Amino acid sequence: MKYILVTASLFVSSLIIPFSSIAQDDLLKMLENEQTNSINYTYATFKTTRIINGQSVENIAGGNLNFVIGHRFGKINDGAYQLFGLDQSTIRLGFEYGISDRLNIGIGRSSYLKTGDGSLKFKLLRQSNKIPVTTTLFASMAVNGMKWSEPERTNYFSSRLSFAYQVLIAHKFTNAFSLQLSPSLVHRNLVGTTEDQNDIYAIGIGGRIKLSNRVSLNAEYYYQLPGINADKTYNSVALGFDIETGGHIFQLQVTNSKGMIGEYFIPTTSGNILDGDIYFGFNINRVFTIKK
Repeated sequence: MKYILVTASLFVSSLIIPFSSIAQDDLLKMLENEQTNSINYTYATFKTTRIINGQSVENIAGGNLNFVIGHRFGKINDGAYQLFGLDQSTIRLGFEYGISDRLNIGIGRSSYLKTGDGSLKFKLLRQSNKIPVTTTLFASMAVNGMKWSEPERTNYFSSRLSFAYQVLIAHKFTNAFSLQLSPSLVHRNLVGTTEDQNDIYAIGIGGRIKLSNRVSLNAEYYYQLPGINADKTYNSVALGFDIETGGHIFQLQVTNSKGMIGEYFIPTTSGNILDGDIYFGFNINRVFTIKK
């Protein structure tokens, strides 16, 4: 009898163990497939919504408000009489609000040409283990608030308007290095002469190198495609540092551009780096949670 029970137990075990092994293999495959199908998103390609002058692919999270103070001093080569540019300044105050994690709206007011501006920013794609790049669409409109130089003629409000459109494409290669391309179009309703371009095309390239957990080195360059405007102005160049301090992000920078929005720094940069036409400036970013 004992022999029969032992034999029966071995027989039952020989039937159960293979099925148990198969079930375990199936479970492991299911877990592997689930991990393969899961999406792991990339975070913090850049520290904030701007690389330096130009926009980055980053958005403000839904329900948050970013208050941005932009400041540009005068040209360094103005010399000691102007305290190397510190006696002069241009300022911009801006607000960026996250309607959702993908859609942002923004408004701003700059002392440069007394300009008001508004913008929309939409994150189309987000870099992950399945998508190689983050892609963000940006559109803005600027209104020149200066008094008309010839008030006696018929002037139209539409002549004050200019527009900027950008496709921002970035890839975060490592935790310390990110790179972005920014194909751009600036349209100006009114230009100085019939020979001047209403439409200016440019390609921007910008990058970030992380130096520590709180500091990064940023660089940016906007190349204007050949044309009348490119012959009369300079390409925008900028170099700076992002410094994170608690709830603030400080961006210290030097650039040959006086304007702080795409409608101006892309087509109207008049500073020649080789002549020392360099502006020192900074941006201060402070994010507030409006709606949780």
